[in-house]
Amino acid sequence: MTQTITVIRGDGIGPEIMDATLHVLDAMDVGLQYEFADAGLVALEKTGELLPAATMDSIRKNRVALKSPLTTPVGGGFSSINVELRKRFDLYANVRPAKSFPNTKSRFPTGVDLITVRENTEGAYSAEGQAVSEDGETATSITRTTRRGSERIVRYAFELARRTGRKKVTVVHKANILKSTSGLFLKTARAVAAEYPDIECDEMIVDNTCMQLVMRPEQFDVIVTTNLFGDIISDLCAGLIGGLGLTPGANIGTDAAMFEAVHGTAPDIAGQGKANPCALLSAAAQMLDHLGMADKATRLRDAIVATLEAKDNLTPDLGGQGDTMGFAKAIASRV
Repeated sequence: MTQTITVIRGDGIGPEIMDATLHVLDAMDVGLQYEFADAGLVALEKTGELLPAATMDSIRKNRVALKSPLTTPVGGGFSSINVELRKRFDLYANVRPAKSFPNTKSRFPTGVDLITVRENTEGAYSAEGQAVSEDGETATSITRTTRRGSERIVRYAFELARRTGRKKVTVVHKANILKSTSGLFLKTARAVAAEYPDIECDEMIVDNTCMQLVMRPEQFDVIVTTNLFGDIISDLCAGLIGGLGLTPGANIGTDAAMFEAVHGTAPDIAGQGKANPCALLSAAAQMLDHLGMADKATRLRDAIVATLEAKDNLTPDLGGQGDTMGFAKAIASRV
């Protein structure tokens, strides 16, 4: 049985880490077929559009996309291609695991293993009602939270915890100050949590959450929160394990899912073979889980860990002298 996925090679270092990731997937013989599509600067140069209709059609047809980082040009057009993709396909759940890896630059080499589940379509990033006064002195923007959006993201977090054997969900909010928007999120989360008596639930104000993550990250298991808070917290968690080069992201909706490296395009090292493919490889493991190939996802994650433990062809950011494809081949030899 084969599954066709949409592959977006991206900008900057994107093509390099994508080629490396596909090399490993091919070595695993997971039965994937690739339909390549363009987005970002590459698409703009070819078609005059950042998100061509053909790319959207491909994602809509295949329902699964693996994506490298994209560049959103400054000035005009979308505020973010990633945000636009999430909105168009209603990819409401952003899932960002953060787990310590061996031989990486981390203050907590053995103490971090958590998942941030971020609401992906509402809140501060919806770009609703943005305006600047004529004198340029005042800017406004609407932050909208809905019961439906809150309910489905919290339910997703509890279902994820139950499915993966995690024991606790922490609901992160600012309802003490943002009594309407964050208050609705918290009230809805409490109602959902009551349906999952087997999963421990606690609540934490967002600023305290950030402090606690830095002091004692081991107390967290699954974090669920709103869009802006989730963006900040998930990057903080990436810092706990050594940086964005090790952090994958999944964007899940009812009708489509997109898996990506969450770091940038790093144009300063593009084409030099220095890019670390671990984030996109880990995103590919999330994709395999989503496709019902949990055993193969585990094999891929174990191969990454074994390669890091062996310090085999590691890229410069990991303290090695290897290159992107050499690192990928070392991982592929262990899958």
